[in-house]
Amino acid sequence: MEKFTTLTATACPIDIENLNTDALIPARFLKLPRSAGFGKFLLVDLRCDPQGTERADFPLNRPAWRDARILVGRRNFGCGSSREAAVYALLDYGIRCVIAPSFGDIFAGNAVQNGLLTAVVPDEKAAQLVAWLNDAPALPMTVDLDQQTIAYGAHRVAFAIDPVRRKRLLNGWEDIDLTRSHGKEIAAFTAGDRLRRPWAWELPSPHSRTST
Repeated sequence: MEKFTTLTATACPIDIENLNTDALIPARFLKLPRSAGFGKFLLVDLRCDPQGTERADFPLNRPAWRDARILVGRRNFGCGSSREAAVYALLDYGIRCVIAPSFGDIFAGNAVQNGLLTAVVPDEKAAQLVAWLNDAPALPMTVDLDQQTIAYGAHRVAFAIDPVRRKRLLNGWEDIDLTRSHGKEIAAFTAGDRLRRPWAWELPSPHSRTST
């Protein structure tokens, strides 16, 4: 998994509360393989009309935000179904960070598994970020995971993230990597457990088994 430390990029406001995973990628695309590239399906029913023509007023279709790598959303981003493809769609589009007041629990878990940062800010801070982006869309935003800060021009906003998820993203760790990071503690526990419960570590002799 790619590490996430600091990202400076264009940020796009998606001013929609309760944006669910079916909006992020509609269910009809889930039968396709990941190799098809899910980025083109990201928010497609909001970005385009039923004929597939882009809606000029949707934020990601505006020239200033078309190449955004950061999204600023509203409360309950990624709610709804558990589909991991919602995270794939964001990543395949180029998004590495979503900032919002809260996230769907399963979505947030899927996000960290794939290297996508979900940065939590209070409702009023999300509203401020959306307003600043609308006022100065060309200004880049910097997200610093180590310091847990968002910088936009002269503005600074702190964000929250689960400490274990922060550690995983900073190091680019998958689940097994996180376990391996505690190798010394695991080895010490194992050695102590062998002394405390030697009987639990003794393998039975194959000759001790009774035939029936």
